[in-house]
Amino acid sequence: MPDVSTSQPRGFVIDRKDGRPQLPGSLHTNRRLSQWLGFDEPGRVHVYTGKVELGQGILTALMLIVAEELDVPLESVRIRSASTAIGPDEGVTSGSLSVQDSGGALRQVCAEVRAMALQHAALLTGQSADTIEVQAGRFCTAQGQDLGDYTTLLKGVDLNIECAGAARPKTAAQRSLLGQARPERIDLADKVFGQARFIQDLRLPGLQHGRVLRPPTLDATLAHWPADEAAALPPGVRCWADGRFIAIVAATERDAETAATRLAGKIKWQAGAPLPDVHALDAFLTSAPHETTKTAERGETAWPSDGLQHHAVYLKPYLAHASIGTSCALALWDGKRLEVWTHSQGIHNLRDDLVKALARETTPVAKEDIVVHHVEGSGCYGHNGADDVAFDAVLMALRCPGQPVRVLWSRADELTHSPLGAAHRVALRARLDDTGQLSHWQHELWANGYSSRPGRAPVPALLAASERADATALPLPINPPLAAGGGAERNAVPAYGVPNLQVIHNRLTVMPLRTSAMRALGAYANVFAIESFVDELALQAGEAPLAFRQRHLEDPRALAVLQEVVQRSTWWGRRAEEPEGIGHGLAWARYKNTGAWCAVIARVQVDEQVRVLNLDLAVDVGMVVDLDGVINQIEGGAVQSVSWTTKEQVTFDREAITSNEWLSYPVLRFSEVPEVRVHVIDRPDEPPLGAGEAAQGPVAAALANAVFDALGVRVRELPLTPDTLLRAVHAAEAA
Repeated sequence: MPDVSTSQPRGFVIDRKDGRPQLPGSLHTNRRLSQWLGFDEPGRVHVYTGKVELGQGILTALMLIVAEELDVPLESVRIRSASTAIGPDEGVTSGSLSVQDSGGALRQVCAEVRAMALQHAALLTGQSADTIEVQAGRFCTAQGQDLGDYTTLLKGVDLNIECAGAARPKTAAQRSLLGQARPERIDLADKVFGQARFIQDLRLPGLQHGRVLRPPTLDATLAHWPADEAAALPPGVRCWADGRFIAIVAATERDAETAATRLAGKIKWQAGAPLPDVHALDAFLTSAPHETTKTAERGETAWPSDGLQHHAVYLKPYLAHASIGTSCALALWDGKRLEVWTHSQGIHNLRDDLVKALARETTPVAKEDIVVHHVEGSGCYGHNGADDVAFDAVLMALRCPGQPVRVLWSRADELTHSPLGAAHRVALRARLDDTGQLSHWQHELWANGYSSRPGRAPVPALLAASERADATALPLPINPPLAAGGGAERNAVPAYGVPNLQVIHNRLTVMPLRTSAMRALGAYANVFAIESFVDELALQAGEAPLAFRQRHLEDPRALAVLQEVVQRSTWWGRRAEEPEGIGHGLAWARYKNTGAWCAVIARVQVDEQVRVLNLDLAVDVGMVVDLDGVINQIEGGAVQSVSWTTKEQVTFDREAITSNEWLSYPVLRFSEVPEVRVHVIDRPDEPPLGAGEAAQGPVAAALANAVFDALGVRVRELPLTPDTLLRAVHAAEAA
């Protein structure tokens, strides 16, 4: 395919209307077998993927798929971390799509290669291919003759060919690993035993250490550069100001930190436009300039005046990624070739933006001269600072040719300069007719876009590119199309049967605080709102929340996860026995309305604060590849959602973000983690679906519904902190 990455933005979805025969997953755009598999080493299968390990266990899941389809031992599979130098370009690892896109591609590639090897074995022996078996990676005839392994049979075979798509992967009845094996995660041992696996641990010979001093807001300007102080730094410490981008490079981390601290106290910034009033986010979101579109509309727009009518407004604050490990990258420029090590979720997208950002250098760096390697980071929940710190490292490496430069962000950098999850307002209206059936529904939302990742705009989306002397403004965040699940409007279309529906989307066209992708995107706020609202409707209709949901659902898999979570819970049936202050809540959603189904019930204790005691979750991800991986993903998403829902919010005054350390941006502590039980419905004959983001929204709504059950007061604003609870109580008393 022609290289168009620097002339037009990358899309959000795989273009399957390009006139070529359809191939599954990312194989459609990476069609050569050699992009995925290699058999150069006897007894080994080398696997290449464009999806990256973020702690979600995807490399282990992909290894299982390969071992299953090739009939080789798991220990013989070697999977390579993503690099632009080798393997497929699969865009960004996001949207809970890795098992579908990369896994689907590898299933087909392995089936194809297995068929080729069997055909060669048949030619070698003069026997029919269907009489030859593959056991533990070795081929043998019905008479027991050993024919060798894949390396032997594929010797001299050119895998640099397009996949024909003719071979059929195994049926559910033929599988012995998927959904059944519980393999060891290939990434965990190093992490548990403290081995160097994270990018923060990576060291190269002659390493230099870099730090950046940044303006407090996106449009603050440099009012005073302390030239004398900069000139007086110790020998070997380099620093410079390029517009608003201030870099420091030293031979040791200690020297870099000392110099950064010294300069930070002397630099003066001129404040830009005032930030919104953090205590009036609702008013800001509705009054800020925005563009309005209709995401969905059916039935009549006029509402009858009769029936039971209800409306409510829900609010989610800005959220920070708050990864425990801060963003880090390394870069090396040798005068001709630029090499970058990064924990970016999209290494090819990052490379595209590096080309754009360096286009105006005295000597621009061509795309073919840039190699980007993925190295695991210690936490990633969307578009964090990984791409930004990579460009920081590149700019410093260009000033230090021949020397690798490592840049590590501070905790304050991480909490104040990584892109944020957008503040999000949802206004809901609904009508029940005289029979108690939903007849009308309106969902209107206000939020910034949920994606400003690299590679998707004509200008670079890298922070330093907006700070240099020849700056280009950061692109406004956009939303993925609904075909890719949507962004702010993700899960805004309710899955309940309602004949008259309208979904209105107001995307802000100003960006006082930088926003981009955060786990689940708009689904977290929209599901929180919808599933809270459904509980309110059930209460007004005098019906149990579960029964109300079941009556308005036709999707059998949605009904199944609801039934499963209720039946499998050990405490749900004893709700009437609970003491005062204990509440129970229920919620569910199908992620993106096309992904995994997840139902949640929550048990909380409410006094002066909310304490989450128990979470039960049922999930349907179709065909289960790695059962332990699915459970870990759902459990991790649930725990993170508890943290978001009960604690987290970005705070700021009119000049800067003020939640810049753990005391001002608290996250859930280990002592506060509830008991979490995950119940997985395996459907081996259905396509596999991702699990990583399915729990966020349902958990938030289940918690809010449980708080109402315990307190008798509806809380529609997140997070569910003591202050928020108190405001809700006062509002209820005033009403």
